[in-house]
Amino acid sequence: MDEKAFYGLDPYHVTLATAGAAIILAYWLPRYFSNREPAASALLIGLGMAGFALIPGLPDVVDPRTSPRFWELTSEMAVIIALFGAGIKIDCVTNLERWKPTIRLLVIAMPLTIAAIALLGWAAAGLTVAGAVLLGAVLAPTDPVLVGDIQVGPPTEGGEHPVRFALTAEAGLNDGLAFPFVYLGLLLGATGIPSAGEWLQWLALDVVYRIAVGALGGIAVGWLLSRFLFAMPRGNPLAKTGSAVLALAGVLFSYGITELVEGYGFIACFAAGATLRRVEQDHEFHGRLHAFNESIEHGLTAILLVLVGGLFPVLVGELSWTTALIAAALIFVIRPAAGMLALLGTGMKGRDRLVVAAYGVRGIGSIYYLGYAAAHIEFDNEGELWAIVTLAILLSAVVHGLTAGAAVERAETEEDTGHGALPF
Repeated sequence: MDEKAFYGLDPYHVTLATAGAAIILAYWLPRYFSNREPAASALLIGLGMAGFALIPGLPDVVDPRTSPRFWELTSEMAVIIALFGAGIKIDCVTNLERWKPTIRLLVIAMPLTIAAIALLGWAAAGLTVAGAVLLGAVLAPTDPVLVGDIQVGPPTEGGEHPVRFALTAEAGLNDGLAFPFVYLGLLLGATGIPSAGEWLQWLALDVVYRIAVGALGGIAVGWLLSRFLFAMPRGNPLAKTGSAVLALAGVLFSYGITELVEGYGFIACFAAGATLRRVEQDHEFHGRLHAFNESIEHGLTAILLVLVGGLFPVLVGELSWTTALIAAALIFVIRPAAGMLALLGTGMKGRDRLVVAAYGVRGIGSIYYLGYAAAHIEFDNEGELWAIVTLAILLSAVVHGLTAGAAVERAETEEDTGHGALPF
């Protein structure tokens, strides 16, 4: 046997070992130094960055400029699992007044965020119009994966504070609703200036049809799944088995079948989870479904965040002060300002509005959208787009990861005591 080959370091195996070590350390180190639950997102990215930078040649394994399909598929799985889980979590969806902040975030804050990022990318960073629109669409959604710590609690737990409800519902729906703008970026990249017919097709197909099919498909799958879990066969339904792997089956089926008929599978996954939750909604099986779903979500997220850290040694050369400014502006200015504007008139207290507006976490969903676009068309400035998105995720993980939990808990405490409302 060739001794050199026998002792050779396979980059794939080194990647696995690096990711595993980083995940263990990210969850162990905070407990070693404090008694608080770890804010693991930033640590996972940081340890991934350090591990991949110290091992020669390893970053080439995850370079998104040459392997965008890898990022598209891996992040896709994490997002759809998180969306289904978000739907299962929500105890009450029938109170329309509670949905008012979410609706405003979707129809006002998200388009404003897309427009602001696109304008900044085009005017300040010199991106093409197509690249700027794509960047806006990629960075606009609140991430359903990394926002988990500030969402509502597990099923049947109750106590869904307006801040947690708004962030959960927004994260559950805005990933799918950002997709039309991703398609718009692809259209601009392919045609330059779309014709009237192309604009009409985009509006009819990518906006109206795909959103409607995503919502209706998710509702239908959620109802059908509920029949198998709770009603058939009579007296011996699947819910009695305790087999929570059905949560993953529901995710895969709702996403796959909706995408096959050209609907938005992201919307379908959230709608399926929310619909399923309405049937026997106090049944303990919902808790088991959620726990199983959450375990898979956390595992996939941890691996992806380590790999996101591994992107920095690859992409740092693509960053400039201008492009870095876009990522910082999104986290510190654009999203908070758009959120505060959108939430005017919703009846939320000032501090609650500030928390919801400020904690639009960016994460794995942005990776998916950019991976999807890059796998379908070749963009100018593609390396810069990856660098901006990766930096935005890092900033969000640090800023939001270290402060969001405490901010939401404070909002809940102040509501209980009646103190702390801001005068606007």
